[in-house]
Amino acid sequence: MADQNEMQAEIAKLKRETAELSGLALATGVILTQLLQSMLKRELNPQQAAGKVMANAREAIEGFNAQSGGDSVMKQRALDAVTQYEEQIRSVLAV
Repeated sequence: MADQNEMQAEIAKLKRETAELSGLALATGVILTQLLQSMLKRELNPQQAAGKVMANAREAIEGFNAQSGGDSVMKQRALDAVTQYEEQIRSVLAV
């Protein structure tokens, strides 16, 4: 019975940690998106500048993953996030 109680406590702890990390990731994403939008709006060609920022981000993810031997799921999620941010940023930039 103690093992089951410990397991339930550990599951609850992991759920709290996951929720905290998800909140942190959400806040970080919102802040980064706002900062990038503000920065890119000042460029002469904001769409091109956004593309360059995102291409650099993708290269950095690939490089980090290759160097650290990272998890393929983590890498794919990071690349998906870059695409998501790119879409959000481009949606508010002048064409």
